[in-house]
Amino acid sequence: MAKPPLDVIGVGNAIVDVLAEADDAFLAAHGVPKGGMILVDEDRAETIHAAMKPGREVSGGSAANSIACLASLGGRGGFVGKVAADRLGEAFRRELCALGVEFSTAPLEGGPGTGRCLINVTKDAQRSMTTYLGAAGLVSPEDIDVGMVARAAITFFEGYLFEQTVARQAFIKACLGAKAAGKRAALTLSDSSCVDRQHEYLIDFIGAHVDVLLANEREAETLFQSSDLGVIARKARELCPLTAVTLSEKGSILIPRGGDVVTIEPVKPPRLVDTTGAGDAYAAGLLFGLARDFDLKRAGSLGSLAASEVISHFGARPEQSLKALASDAGLL
Repeated sequence: MAKPPLDVIGVGNAIVDVLAEADDAFLAAHGVPKGGMILVDEDRAETIHAAMKPGREVSGGSAANSIACLASLGGRGGFVGKVAADRLGEAFRRELCALGVEFSTAPLEGGPGTGRCLINVTKDAQRSMTTYLGAAGLVSPEDIDVGMVARAAITFFEGYLFEQTVARQAFIKACLGAKAAGKRAALTLSDSSCVDRQHEYLIDFIGAHVDVLLANEREAETLFQSSDLGVIARKARELCPLTAVTLSEKGSILIPRGGDVVTIEPVKPPRLVDTTGAGDAYAAGLLFGLARDFDLKRAGSLGSLAASEVISHFGARPEQSLKALASDAGLL
C-alpha cells in the first residue's frame, strides 16, 4: 500500500533541548552570547549543563520543532535527522513519532552521542543557546529517502545543519529529488553567525535550489548585506521565488518574486515568556499554508499565530492545539 502524501519534511539537527532560567551574569561567566548560538564540544557542554539551574528536557532542533508545530496544525510531516543509539536518541524518536511524524532515519552506531542544546532563558525572554551537535551533524546523503521527498509538498532545511559539509551534500540530494518530483524546497537561515560564515555557499545554494527562504531581520541583513528593507526585498526577488522575513514584534513580510510585498501583522501573545522556537513555529505555519495552497496572507498569518502560541510559555513546541487556535481565528 502506498504511503500517504506529506505536507512538509524537515531535514535538520536532531537535538534534545535543556531549558532553564538564567541571568546575564551566568551567560558572561560561561562565554555564551546573549540571544545567539555557539557550538561547543562535549566537555564544555557538560560544564555548562552542570552549572545551569534545574530545567526541562524536551526533544528539539529547529526543523524538528517546525514539524512538531505542523503536526499540531493538523498537517502530516516527516523528519530526517541523526540521533545515536542511546537513551536521548530513543527519547527523541519516541516523542516525535508520538506526534504522528514519519521519522525512519537509522540511528548512528558507535559514534558520538545524541546532540543536545542548552538553552538559558533570561527575564527579557531572550534565549541563549550552547549546542553540542554530537550525532546530529552527521546527516548524510544516505539518510535521504528520495521517495519520501517525492511524497512531500515541501522539503524544509535547517540552516544550522548547512555548516556540516556532509549534510550540505544531503541537502542537495533532497533538493534534486524535490525538483524531479515537481515539489518545492525551503530553507531557514537559522542564525546570522552561520549566514556570515557560510555566505558565499548559501548564496549559491539558495539561487540554485531554494524556492522558499525564511529569515529573521538580522539574518536577512547579513545575507543581503543591507539593513534597508527595500534593498533586501529587491535582492531577495533576484535570489529566490519567495522570501519571508520575520520582524519580531512588527510581524513579518513575504516577498514574492513576481508581486508586491505582503505585510503580515503580528499576533500578540497573552504574555511573552520565551522566544525559543518562535521562528520554527512561524516556519511551520507558513509552510503548512503553502503546502495546502493558501494565499500568502493566510499562510503568513498562520505563521504569526503559531509563533505567538510558542512564545507564551517555556519551550519551543506548542502547548495548545494550533489547529484549534487557527480554526478559532478563521484561518482553517
